[in-house]
Amino acid sequence: MADTLTDAELTILGLVAEHPRHGYELEAVIEARGIREWTALGFSSIYYVLNRLASRGLVSSQSPAGGGKGRRTYAVTTAGADRLAAATRAALAELRPAHPSVLVGLANSPALPTPEVVAALRERRARLSEQLTTVLTARATQEMVPPFVAAIFHYSQAHMETELAWLDTTIRTLEGTMDKFDVKKDRKDLYAPHARDFQLVEVPEMAFLMVDGDGDPNTSELYREAVEALYAVAYTLKFASKNQLGRDYVVAPLEGLWWAEDYAVFKSRDKNKWQWTMMINQPEWITQSMVDDAIQTTASKKDLPALGRLRFERYTEGPAAQIMHIGPYDDEAATLQRLHDDYLPANGLTLRGRHHEIYLGDPRKTEPAKLKTILRQPVARL
Repeated sequence: MADTLTDAELTILGLVAEHPRHGYELEAVIEARGIREWTALGFSSIYYVLNRLASRGLVSSQSPAGGGKGRRTYAVTTAGADRLAAATRAALAELRPAHPSVLVGLANSPALPTPEVVAALRERRARLSEQLTTVLTARATQEMVPPFVAAIFHYSQAHMETELAWLDTTIRTLEGTMDKFDVKKDRKDLYAPHARDFQLVEVPEMAFLMVDGDGDPNTSELYREAVEALYAVAYTLKFASKNQLGRDYVVAPLEGLWWAEDYAVFKSRDKNKWQWTMMINQPEWITQSMVDDAIQTTASKKDLPALGRLRFERYTEGPAAQIMHIGPYDDEAATLQRLHDDYLPANGLTLRGRHHEIYLGDPRKTEPAKLKTILRQPVARL
């Protein structure tokens, strides 16, 4: 129909039908009632809409009395009142199909990895939550409003709250279909060696949380503090990644780099002379800023002395020989001696870099005879 009113036109017509208003008063009412949450009506378009209504004889305008300067006032005409009534009846009864962009996005979501879909929906949820806060704030600033205005606020609020609940359910469902990243499964070549024979692997550059120290790990306070800080920050990062990026993962096992001036102390197990860097592997998407935030968050909740020594660093080992040791930590000496005295000479290899251990078992819950520890040694050709 040629005289069909747009949503913006019908809204403006209704406002001037309440009582005559000028443009700035219309803007104030539109802002106060949160009308822009459900109608595309910018400030610059108010006069454009008024002029369109006037050209169709639906509103009239009046200059200030005496022809002086001032704001022109607009009022509904008899024809405008009749058109308003008919259009309002139609708008109340009409069930207009909605075309939200999120449905188009979901229809095309197979083009994206599931973590990216989840991250985008989380961003939508954050924006919608802010929008709901805006609506509730606008409503709270008006103590007494006509029932129809209250109904408009409630309609917007109900729709937003319903979509928020839908988003929460959809995000949880999608997260349930996502495989958690687990470096032990993703890199079985590095985290699942044989227990019978040594094998050569190429260890790429990887990211770690690290804390340095020295002394016997069984008695050193520095060691206890380092491990405590590493796990606290590692789990804070895990939850931040899940909540902010929609990417969940299994916290990697504790690892340690060990060295000394004389490598013989590892065979003799003279632990007081050991130096170490304890560390936990991090997924590739973890950034320095995320680590900084995680350290700050952890520090606000716990007093951990080693937090100030914790760093985020990329570490490369390159060629290395490794084997799975099963049994107590103190029984590693025989395996290390076999590595140094038999395997390396027989294969034309020599030591390079720091001894590396990866602890796959929890000594607090696992019998010593069943503990699994990856023993890794960077090597070079003679």
